[in-house]
Amino acid sequence: MSQVVLSAKNRQSTGSAESRRLRRSGRIPAVLYGRSGQAIALDLDAKEFTQRVKNISESTIVKVEAEGKPYDAFVKATQRSIIDGNILHVDFYEVESGVVLRARVSLHLSGNPVGVREGGILENPLHEIEIECLPRDLPERIEVDISGLKVNQSIHVRDIPLGEAVKLISGADQVVALVKFAKAEAAPAVEAEAAGAAAAPAAGAAPAAAAPAAGEKKA
Repeated sequence: MSQVVLSAKNRQSTGSAESRRLRRSGRIPAVLYGRSGQAIALDLDAKEFTQRVKNISESTIVKVEAEGKPYDAFVKATQRSIIDGNILHVDFYEVESGVVLRARVSLHLSGNPVGVREGGILENPLHEIEIECLPRDLPERIEVDISGLKVNQSIHVRDIPLGEAVKLISGADQVVALVKFAKAEAAPAVEAEAAGAAAAPAAGAAPAAAAPAAGEKKA
């Protein structure tokens, strides 16, 4: 997948009034935070940004070109309107080439487990892991093949092949996926039938004698 490139302009004015003006003109106010702590005020084309980032993950490095100067960065946060869902503001976090970074990468399960085909239920308690690596080695997501997973078997974080260039930060013993047997459900109809049979008199048994009425003598 080719790197997403976003065109931006340097923002000379800040404040809520300027942000509203930008949004009315079809642009989004943004801030790019550098690793050394500086913040650069930018604005983006709203339509371009919305179209180009809809398929990226939190660990995708995009290129922000601000009036000829490129920055590699994460889309750290987006603020949306609660009324129409439009993006109101974007925060970028700059990534420096050659400097080790720490990021959370999503896990994508692939394959149909053997245990599921045998009647088990797949559980996926972990959806992302934290890793440390150089920007060029950062994966957008990590594929986890679960096709060989049998009933009562599990895959842990330590089982994920990451390669020598990537250091694992998350706990190695965390469970990524497991297959368990489905719990047997009681059949209500069968239970009701059994209860009815227990309450009915045995076949061929004489009916119980009626109790004598008050004042009546036994024969």
